[in-house]
Order: sequence, then structure tokens, then C-alpha cells
Amino acid sequence: MDATRRPIHIPPQMGLYAEKHRLHQIMQEMLQGLLIHKPEEPIDFLIKQLNQDNYDVPKICILGPPASGKTTIAMWLCKQLGTARISPETLLNSTWSDLRYKAEEYQDTNQNIPGTLWAELIGERLQIEDCIHSGWIMEGIPQSRELARELQGMGIIPKHVVVLFAPDVVLIERNLGKRVDICTGEVYHTTFDWPTENYIRQRLMVPHGISEVETARRLLKYHQDYPGIRQSFGYCMKLINADQPCADVFAQVFTHVQAPPRTLDPFSPRILLCGPPGSGKSMQAMLLSQKYGIINVCCGQLLKEAVADETKLGELIKPYFDSGWPVADNIVVKMLSERLNMLDCHTRGWVLHGFPRDEDQANLMQRANINPNRVFFLHITPESILERLCYRMLDPVTGERYHTLYQPSASKEASDRLLIHPRDLEEAVKLKVDAYLRIAEGLETCFEDAIFINGDQDPQTVFEYIESYIVNPRPTTVGLPQEMV
Repeated sequence: MDATRRPIHIPPQMGLYAEKHRLHQIMQEMLQGLLIHKPEEPIDFLIKQLNQDNYDVPKICILGPPASGKTTIAMWLCKQLGTARISPETLLNSTWSDLRYKAEEYQDTNQNIPGTLWAELIGERLQIEDCIHSGWIMEGIPQSRELARELQGMGIIPKHVVVLFAPDVVLIERNLGKRVDICTGEVYHTTFDWPTENYIRQRLMVPHGISEVETARRLLKYHQDYPGIRQSFGYCMKLINADQPCADVFAQVFTHVQAPPRTLDPFSPRILLCGPPGSGKSMQAMLLSQKYGIINVCCGQLLKEAVADETKLGELIKPYFDSGWPVADNIVVKMLSERLNMLDCHTRGWVLHGFPRDEDQANLMQRANINPNRVFFLHITPESILERLCYRMLDPVTGERYHTLYQPSASKEASDRLLIHPRDLEEAVKLKVDAYLRIAEGLETCFEDAIFINGDQDPQTVFEYIESYIVNPRPTTVGLPQEMV
């Protein structure tokens, strides 16, 4: 970094390193911890916090009215993610804290347990090793804005808050049929989820407080407290309709908690578009550049500009152009590396298309530290490619491009002079498509996080799909359980 230059030039490698190792997120969480806990020895506190290394563990709250399925969803999530489940019942039945005895005193005298006591119980539970290293899922906690603020003041802040909802009539009907396995804690239902094993049915019990009157009272209390909960967690709250099969609800919840929460980290999109000729890579790159100001980097265009500008690389490229041979991969990668490391690409991001074309080029690009953070493969059938490319025509007088099917010429005079480029002849197109299909599988394996999109759609529809994957965080690599696939 040169402090004598204005504006200060920050090497692109610094931003890439910070993004790769999540430095902005780590710094943000360290500062947040210092301000919340105000330790006497900040350095020792930070060392302990860094040694925990639990920035990526799940921290989830499952909320909702009675009988909305919180317990079932929370238990399924715990099994899938390997996390600890925390609920009012598990806290009151704990053996690791003496605070539960205080809570029992309130219960014995029919008093509400204070929010501060709940917060202390939860704080002690989250300091146990399983929560620190594997994460936690809180079921039905917090129930009020006061408890939510107590927890936030202690630095207990969930990454994902899922709120289940359903009509009150449905919830009352569900609650009346609820049964609990006294051995495992699993929740069953006389209508929707009755166990097939006889030994399980024999140990099912009717839980306390599921009468229609009691359920209506609890629903009223929930509706009174919900606005405060929404104020506390509106920034990370996801509403999911619970009036559908439990497996569908779980699939939606699981998909949501897979996505990392939004952060204030600076993000420069580095997009790679791959696909066969005619799949629409150039069109999508142009749309992205126009809407978001991303630098549109076309490999073929860069080669032509280098030759036209008579740069040093252009002098190396020109003999390949003159002979009709493909430009050497190492020259192309060097040219791309120079362009993508310029300040405008670092600050505004870039979208690259036209390279790589095969597995060897992809590996060479990765060795040159050209690392896209979004990779898209546009899939399209050979028949659609022929339809898109073989009917393209050019007006040699005006330079206008036309398409016999999609954009025909308006005048007969212009139509009579239209020409087809030799590269758009059917035989030439088929050769290019066959060449791409032979190397496509190897190229796709080079990018584990690649996103595959059906390119045989309206260009605006394809753009909306690409756009959604760029503006939203990428999901984690944990997959759905086999029964959900």
C-alpha cells in the first residue's frame, strides 16, 4: 500500500485475503464481545474468544404459538446438525445448575419465573462445552421482549430466528391430539403422527395444559407478546407457515438455517459464467454490468483489444491471430490476471465469460489466484443452440444484427443483403457444441460450489435466477437428510 498516492491504492490481494478468512466478521464479533462484556483484561478475553473458534456453529431460535410444531422441528434440527436443544423444560430439568431450584420455588407458588432468572439459566447452559463447540437450538425461547433484551444484553444473539405460524383453529385442534413419549420426549399426534410400534403407544401420555381453554389462553398470551419479539429479532426473522406437512415445514426451516446471516462485510462480486456457445453468457454479463456496475470482462474481447493497442502481450498474441491458432493458455491467464487485479475490478467486482473452456484452463486459472466467488453454468439443449446461432444474420451496410426468428429485419431491402457469418453455419456450430460437451463434465468438477441454471428460458428470467444467487449469501454445504431429498 502506497500512502503517498491519492486516492490510496489498496492491493486487491488484501481484500481477497480478508474475504477468504472472514476477517471483517471476526473483527466485528470481537468488538461486539468487548462492548457487551466489558472485560477487565480485554486481551485475555479476546484470546479466549478466538480459541473457542465457534463463529460458524448454529445459533438458532425456533419460536411460534402452542402446537405449531416447535418441538418436532427443533428435535429434527438437532439430530441433523448435531447441536444441543434448549427449551424451558430442559432448563428446568437440568442437573448442571442450582438455579433450577430457584425456578422451582416460583413454580411451586404459581408465580411466573422472572426473565432475569431465565437468562441466567440460559447463560449457564450456553457455557457448557457442547453448546460452545456444536452450537445450540433454543425452542420457544425467548417468550417475551424482556427476556430477549436480557439475552441480547448478555451477548446471546441468535443467527437465525424461525417463527412458525398457523390459524388458531388449527393450533387448538392439533393441541388436543398431542401425546408425548415419556422416555424420549418425542411428540406424537393421534391424527397426524401416530406411532406404528405398540411399545411406543403404550408409554404415550397426555401432556399437561392442552385443553381447549388452556390452549386458547396460551395463544392469547403469545399474540400479546409477539410484537415485542418481532421488534427484537425482525432483522433475522423468518416466518414459515406451519399449516402443512411437518416434513415440508422442516425442509423450509433447514434451507433457511443453511444460509449464513447477512453481514456488513464488504463484498465484491467475482462472477464466472460458463456454458456452451449460444447459452447467453454475453447477454447475462451485459445485464449484470448494466444493473450493478460490475466490470464486464470478455476474454475474447480482451485479446482483440491487446492486439489493437499493440501492448507487449498483444505482440505475443498477434501471431496466434494471424495463424488462426488458439492463443496459448499461459498468455491468456496472464492477461486476465492483469485485468482482474486492476482497482476497478477490485472495488466494483467483475463478471468473466469466455474462459476457461476446459479443465486444464480452469486449473491454470486457479493457480494464478483468479478465484470467482460465484460460478454459473448455463445449460441449454443442442437444438436450442442451433436455433439461436444458425439464424443470426448481419447487415453489412449498417452493421445491425438480426435473427430470422426472434428479430427479423423490418424492410425487404435490408433482408435481401443480410449475410450469415461462417462461424454460424450449422456444421461449424455443431462442431463447437460437440467440443464443449466433451469437456463440460471435467470443467464442472473444477468448481464445487457451481450453480447450474437452465439457460433455455427468457433472458430476463435467467438473469433473475443469477441475480438471486448473487445478492443472497451462499448456503452452507450441509445437505438435507436423505428422507427430505
